[in-house]
Formats: sequence, C-alpha cells, structure tokens
Amino acid sequence: MRLLAVTAVAAEADAVRAGVDSTGSTVDTVVAGIGPAAAAAATSAALAADRYDVVVSAGIAGGFDIPLGTVVVASRIVAADLGVETADGFEPIGVTALDVPAELVARFAAPTRAITGAVLSVSTVTGTAVTTAALLARHPDAVAEAMEGFGVATAAAWHGVPFAEIRTISNTVGPRNRASWRIPEALHALTEAFAAITKEPL
Repeated sequence: MRLLAVTAVAAEADAVRAGVDSTGSTVDTVVAGIGPAAAAAATSAALAADRYDVVVSAGIAGGFDIPLGTVVVASRIVAADLGVETADGFEPIGVTALDVPAELVARFAAPTRAITGAVLSVSTVTGTAVTTAALLARHPDAVAEAMEGFGVATAAAWHGVPFAEIRTISNTVGPRNRASWRIPEALHALTEAFAAITKEPL
C-alpha cells in the first residue's frame, strides 16, 4: 500500500517522517500549506503526478474535551463552516461531510489507540465558547477541529483514492489560551502514531 500524508506545515511532515523512518517504512509527505484550499490543491497535484492507495490528512489539532496528546482518527470529515448564516441559524450548503472508509478507520485507530469521531475542517479557527457550543450542537460526534482535512478528502475523492485523517491534540477548542497549548507534545504523539501505524506493513 502506498500512502501519501498531507500536512499543513513542515513540522508536522517532519513528525510523520520521524515515525515512519523509525520502522523502516516509506510514506510520502506533502506540505500543502494552511487551509482547505491549499490542502485540496496540493493533494490533487500529488495524485495527478503519482499513484497512491491511501491519502491521509495528518497533523495536530484542537480537541473537543479530550486529553491533550490524544490521537484522533476521523470517522467522517466535515466542512463545518461551509454554508450560509440565516435568521434561523447556520445552514450547510452542498456536500459538507465525507465518510472515511470503515476499514481505514479501524486500520489506523487500532494500533494508535485513537479516539474516533468527526473531525471538523474550518477556515477560521474557533476562539470562543459560543462558537464551540454551536459547532458541537451541529456535530455532537465531533472530536477535533483542524483546517485541511476536508480539502484533502475532497481531492482524494475526486481522484478516486481512499482517504483518512489522523490528528493529535495540541489544545482545547474554545477561547484561545496559548499558555495551555502543548504543540511539541502533540508533534511527538504524531511521530508515535505513525510509528505504530507503519510498524506492520501497510
């Protein structure tokens, strides 16, 4: 199985490669940039240039009331802010959720002891308790929030390639408190996750 891991920034790609290298496996990485548009463009370009069996959106993320450092594997990937604001509240527009194949959820969650659930893709990082509550009201199965997963998944689906999303939690979704963020620990957890995933042949 050839696996492509798409990350937003170089530190995430380095963490993925460190885990993969520790097992002697090979996983190609692409640093796409921040946000769903950059992720979709970079993923599509990579899939047009070469053949892969699985594409994974990988990196750190904010978590919804789960411990920092936890590994999260998406069961579905949601474009959480793709829609229209109305007098009655937020309404989604178009395709706003893509299900991850159940066999990939199981394949990646088992060795990493991950929590599974919806991973929300947003274009604006949540920074208030009000927005956090609104997101959870619309998506009660949400476990994490990031920015690139839906772009990666959309491009992969367009090319007919199975997709997944693996995140490690660096902070809690809600009011921004940088002092509580644990980015180095989350990157280390990402390395350990990919070491566990690639310990056995993909």
